[in-house]
Amino acid sequence: MGLIQSYKQFYLKNHAILLWIPIIVTIIALFLIFQHYQTTGDIMNKDVSLKGGITATIYQPQAFNIQNIEQQLQQTFGDVDVKQLAEFGSELPIGIIVETTSSDEELLKKSLETALTIELTDDNYSVEVVGSSLGESFYQQMVIAILVAFLFMGIVVLIIFRSFIPSIAVIGATFADIVITLAIVNIIGVKISTAGISALLLLIGYSVDSDILQTIKMLKRKENTLEERMFESVKTTLTMSLTTVTALIIGYIISTSSTIKEMFLIMFIGLLVDAFYTYWTNSSILLWYARRRKI
Repeated sequence: MGLIQSYKQFYLKNHAILLWIPIIVTIIALFLIFQHYQTTGDIMNKDVSLKGGITATIYQPQAFNIQNIEQQLQQTFGDVDVKQLAEFGSELPIGIIVETTSSDEELLKKSLETALTIELTDDNYSVEVVGSSLGESFYQQMVIAILVAFLFMGIVVLIIFRSFIPSIAVIGATFADIVITLAIVNIIGVKISTAGISALLLLIGYSVDSDILQTIKMLKRKENTLEERMFESVKTTLTMSLTTVTALIIGYIISTSSTIKEMFLIMFIGLLVDAFYTYWTNSSILLWYARRRKI
């Protein structure tokens, strides 16, 4: 209790300074995303489902040297990503997945047979091809979905609060959550698929949920003091975040699906960013606004 009380006193004394830390981080994140765009032509690392290419699945119950296979294939195809497949609930290998932006199926099959020293047949080998135009179409549709989600989210927030500053605080927190998460994902080298875009859409909903809950408690409720209502909202939203993060960590550890792992990792990063931004920036803005309006 003493530690919590000390933090409350520290926050109330320094909230105006803490307000700017996440904002500066957001500006840095925007710069990193712009730099990534300048270098690669995209704001994110896209996998073959978004930029086109081949996804080959080899079913073979043995442990392969993933790094060695990847290096061999990169000599021929350049951009190649190799992942190990494992049996659900265990670490027993059942095969590998190979993704490349190449469209030459026959060359990939021959190269895999050479690298793996096995014969690939219909029984142990399957391939999925996504054309570059189709992948780009998926990507554009996903981006439009995110922009539309932001638009309607902003409209709903403005209708609920009918006040510019609290609404902008909620919208800004959600925007920062997506931007910082995307920058971190780019830094750690995660290739985003359609599932990753879906995770970003889920983050929009979760971020808005926690920010709206905090705003309603601070501005709409009248019991206790403003500061007490603020810390009560932090306690509630932090409990929500911790339970969700715990579930994501467990799911990430036990899952053997690369798609699920990608979604859980992006959501995990996003929830940590959301907590960082909500409890320092959004809280500070609402505290300043409520004091000014004597709410």
